[in-house]
Amino acid sequence: MSPLDVLAASPTLFVVYVFVFGLAVGSFLNVVIHRLPKMMEAEFRQECAMLDAPEDAEPPARPRYNLSVPRSACPSCGAQIAAHDNIPVLSWLLLRGKCRHCGHPISVRYPAVELTTGLISAGIALHFGYSLATLGGLLFGFVLVALFFIDADTFLLPDSLTLPLLWAGLLFNLRGIYTSLPSAVIGAVAGYLLLWSVYWLFKLVTGKEGMGYGDFKLLAAIGAWLGWASLPIVILMSSMVGAIIGIAMVLLSRHGWGKPLPFGPYLAAAGLVTLIWGQDIAALIWH
Repeated sequence: MSPLDVLAASPTLFVVYVFVFGLAVGSFLNVVIHRLPKMMEAEFRQECAMLDAPEDAEPPARPRYNLSVPRSACPSCGAQIAAHDNIPVLSWLLLRGKCRHCGHPISVRYPAVELTTGLISAGIALHFGYSLATLGGLLFGFVLVALFFIDADTFLLPDSLTLPLLWAGLLFNLRGIYTSLPSAVIGAVAGYLLLWSVYWLFKLVTGKEGMGYGDFKLLAAIGAWLGWASLPIVILMSSMVGAIIGIAMVLLSRHGWGKPLPFGPYLAAAGLVTLIWGQDIAALIWH
């Protein structure tokens, strides 16, 4: 019996395996969350520098920096992180949240992202079982976790994540895995136009921009995965949670009413909830 046959025959073992896999992916997502905005900024600065340069000028040289180079290192002492110190969650616990070399504190968010990704992965595996739907759900969940934290940190939703997510949703629904293909296409179009309309209506009324174009693309991607019928649930949940958190931040801290809040994290969280419990929530709402 092959390893895949063993996983298919044992739902519990399959969920445990996916959980461990999710922890490992969460470790990589920490790199994506930290480095992708920096890569975007470096590319933007290089493009700006080329605007004032002569037409035949070479792009300015810059250090190689991507998702794999350079190796992860302590921001305080610069010591590279060894493989045995990079085991998801476990290494952070064994090191007591500090660098092995200099004792500099390591943010608790690193194991939190790993654990969150693992739990989301296990939940998707438990819900869909050993199927192609789990494979797609994991891809959907991994990208949404990265977008959640990137937007929370930088107010950015990179096209390099949102657009492939949209196309992947349409591809998975060619076989009607989560919804029919017509529903997925309408969901993508309606998701984009819905927030696009809100953006322009708010701008015409107030003269200000209420959200970014990345939010349009993210909701379009969620619509491509889950179909147009999921959009009211996603909008309802994300708006309610966003309003509650925004009011709480104003009342409990010095976050002023005029300061912007990222909307992408609430869309991402609502998309994940709808992926697993969307049908139950819809039945409850319409009932």
